[in-house]
Amino acid sequence: MPPEDITREPAEHARFAAYLAELEQVTDADEIELVGGVLADPDRVMAQAAVVRHVDRRAARLCLEPAWEEWAAAMARAGVRHPFLIRRLREWSLFRAITLRLPWRRGELLASSDWLQLKAAAGSDTEALGVLADSGRTKRIRNTARTGLTQQDR
Repeated sequence: MPPEDITREPAEHARFAAYLAELEQVTDADEIELVGGVLADPDRVMAQAAVVRHVDRRAARLCLEPAWEEWAAAMARAGVRHPFLIRRLREWSLFRAITLRLPWRRGELLASSDWLQLKAAAGSDTEALGVLADSGRTKRIRNTARTGLTQQDR
């Protein structure tokens, strides 16, 4: 029989799950304060992972809405000392610009993460699909973009 502490869930795993549950239930009015509290956890990697998952969930719902700008700015202020979180917010903003056909720059898309390039390659913006079909970082991204372009030609 294994020692009891081997079978116990590590404390950071329990906190991660608790943070995700709290972030899922948080009201708009309390969101930024809770995010700040989570980011203050001594386990920076775990805390940032929880907040990025929350940002992805919220951004997916908000990125095409007028409330995006204010929310993203507040979230950026809360995460100012967390470069990965700031990058993710910037990439969501770029995804929003591409999706809403707002101005965006080719170089910014090409410098973005595989995550964003693949997300944009699965979209419908012809310009972004063309950029990614030609110059996407991975074969998967290029192929996904080419498939999108082919489907648009039908």
